[in-house]
Amino acid sequence: MSEPDIFRALADPTRRAVFERLSAAEMTVSDLTRGFAVSQPAISQHLSVLKGAGMVAERREGRQAWYRAAPGALDGLGAWVARYRTFWPERVEALKGVLKEMDE
Repeated sequence: MSEPDIFRALADPTRRAVFERLSAAEMTVSDLTRGFAVSQPAISQHLSVLKGAGMVAERREGRQAWYRAAPGALDGLGAWVARYRTFWPERVEALKGVLKEMDE
């Protein structure tokens, strides 16, 4: 699972909603479809993208496939955010300085 795959998967609002629902409970495609105004094949495509990004795990039980959010799926995203978080305090202080100079 790479950062670009995670960002690509989360770029779509429906996929974000699917991931959020699967974070709360394990569900089948039918369960997920009931909560959205999209077709079952569309939900299956969203699940495929999420699985490809390593964000969703699948479990088979007979003919049913159950999906759930993968543990640690967003760890890579958290690390990415942490890398860039260190830049913001310095830049905010620089912006404050520029704004103060503009006021004078």
